[in-house]
Amino acid sequence: MPIQFDVDPTVAQLAESTREFVREVVIAAERECGGSVHDAPEALRERLQKAARDAGVFAPHVPKRWGGHGLDLRGQAVVFEAAGYSLLGPLALNCAAPDEGNMHLLEKVATEDQKQTYLRPLAAGETRSCFAMTEPAPGAGADPRLLRTTATRVPGGWRIDGRKWFITGAQGAGFAIVMARTSGGPGDPGGATMFLVDADTPGMRLVRTIETLDESLFAGHSEIVFDGCVVGEERVLGAVDRGFEGAQVRLAPARLTHCMRWLGAARRAQDVALERAGSRMAFGSALGDLGMVQQMLADSEIDIEASRALILRTAWELDTGSAAAAQLSSVSKTFVAEAVNRVVDRAVQICGALGISTADAPLARLFREVRPFRIYDGPSETHRFAIARRAVRPYRRQLTGGGPASRPSGR
Repeated sequence: MPIQFDVDPTVAQLAESTREFVREVVIAAERECGGSVHDAPEALRERLQKAARDAGVFAPHVPKRWGGHGLDLRGQAVVFEAAGYSLLGPLALNCAAPDEGNMHLLEKVATEDQKQTYLRPLAAGETRSCFAMTEPAPGAGADPRLLRTTATRVPGGWRIDGRKWFITGAQGAGFAIVMARTSGGPGDPGGATMFLVDADTPGMRLVRTIETLDESLFAGHSEIVFDGCVVGEERVLGAVDRGFEGAQVRLAPARLTHCMRWLGAARRAQDVALERAGSRMAFGSALGDLGMVQQMLADSEIDIEASRALILRTAWELDTGSAAAAQLSSVSKTFVAEAVNRVVDRAVQICGALGISTADAPLARLFREVRPFRIYDGPSETHRFAIARRAVRPYRRQLTGGGPASRPSGR
């Protein structure tokens, strides 16, 4: 099947409308708060999302049944990049993490009653959510199999006990999707279950908000304790003991949508660098006429174009259900996270003192925001481990007597 990168005219128009909306409305709001929304009031989110609705760009990823534009991942790639040009663009369009990934998970896994209770208001921007899997050491992190939070059967449902940390958006969220172990022990590859837990459920307690390098994810990152938190059987999301498998429905697309949004930030940083290179005179010429600056600008254009092509290829594989999608999702996350960092770093270098000023250019805050991207949704080292393991797998047949290896389709 030929790979299709063509952009539908309606998607192209939505992307252009998003670009205009971000430049005319969202960037001004970002400047007002300095890109820091860890402690921002809900009124800011509500104001931006109302403006996005009025502009016709709200919820591009949400199925039309729930009030969105219903774009597939290839369409989302174009629009999410446009939204990511501002740190607050995804928030305005209601396609920011973790809500965007949770909407996708609920659409694919939830029962109809769960969709009405949780997906409908989340898609409409009436509430927010969080995804509670990561735990303090020695619990689940880059290796989710180390999961230590437990869920034990009790009359009428389940009792959840454990501690989660670095849970993005938990402060003020209406509900959490909680990963807990229902069988086995830490290190076992299975035995996890996902639960829908309302924020006001007794036994669920937010103990602190964690100060972090990044500040642009709404409501920040929190630590949560579950102590005798009881939920009904109807709050199981997906199948009991199949939570790791269910989470994969969310994780592969969510990694890619992160790449889409951060590519928009890289494009913005490059635009700032290009403007500076074309207008700043030094050593008898414009910066953009100096060889070393030209190399940095060229390398950033290469990183942006390569990232965009890889995102579109991976989006196509995911949209078509290809077996290559998991591998390409890891490849995309690793390459784009590092490419975005390179682009922003070069822009700071080209702009010199302006680049590190927090008042006169956005580069300092972009630099602060993109560094954690190499850790979020799996650090680069974990993805490289997975990439290499998948790549070598077909060749192991030679060691087990399975005959000569052949390259799998889609690679």
